Amino acid sequence: MPIYNIIIAFIVGSILHFVIQKIFIFYKKFDAFNQRSSHMTLATRTGGIGLFFTLLILSTYNYLNGVEIFDYSLFIPLGIMFFIGVYDDFYNADFKLKFFLQIIVAKILIDQGLIISNYYGLFGLYEIPHLLAQITTVFVFLVIVNSINFIDGIDGLAISQIIKSIFLIELFSLQLTPLAPLSFIVLGAILPLYYFNFKKTRKVFLGDSGSLFLGTIISIYIFFILGNDFYFLDDMGVNKTLFTILILIYPLIDLLRVFILRLRNKKSPFYPDKNHLHHLSLKKLKNKQGLTVVFIQLSELLLFFTIFFIYKKFQ
Repeated sequence: MPIYNIIIAFIVGSILHFVIQKIFIFYKKFDAFNQRSSHMTLATRTGGIGLFFTLLILSTYNYLNGVEIFDYSLFIPLGIMFFIGVYDDFYNADFKLKFFLQIIVAKILIDQGLIISNYYGLFGLYEIPHLLAQITTVFVFLVIVNSINFIDGIDGLAISQIIKSIFLIELFSLQLTPLAPLSFIVLGAILPLYYFNFKKTRKVFLGDSGSLFLGTIISIYIFFILGNDFYFLDDMGVNKTLFTILILIYPLIDLLRVFILRLRNKKSPFYPDKNHLHHLSLKKLKNKQGLTVVFIQLSELLLFFTIFFIYKKFQ
């Protein structure tokens, strides 16, 4: 039952977010202030830890009771990405190491059957050779995971993007996907982060552990949509590839934009700065982070449905 999973995850997640933050505060493990910080108060990067362990605890409980609510083998790629993020939060891992490990995770997903083997008419292509399918899948995984990581720069933006993306996918699906039980637990554990994100003091941020973990979940969703087992609601008549792009149109545009700007300025594409669209929007909206998140998400939804209906009209 979706509502039941969300409620239980909300309760467990709230407790874990609170307890884990207290532990980090006790050991004085705070998020450092720098030129890119959008906050001027003590905060911990523990949101991802709370999310992952909420999912782990509830999944373990179901497993011990003989209930498989989703494919538990997904914990392998999800766990690896989570621990990569934890390591990065503590030690600022080199981007080349993170890229290498992300490629390994993408290969694990491919071996689990999550592979983009059909372009559904994109560039005039449909079924593609297995080697090209693997290369495409790795590339798409890297793009999605890092685009979610890149937008985690202001309070509530990344978690709002994840909630909206999952909601739209499940809304347009003919029936709840096999990933729904996993995502409903994660959604329940995400909701308390709005409170912890927007607190005046002692905030809780996702951290790279959270953004990489959530980016991996969305990547799995995208691979599932582009597979053979996902069906849209009757008479939707939408292209699967277009749909997946529209789901993530904001983080994809932001990623492409900052990459171009950094390369043009002869900097590494992974050089951190405050040239993201959400940083620019934040300035225009007088540093009101909640309003900025609402503005970006509503703008993305408007763009989603505009392109969606134009496509249906002229297809």
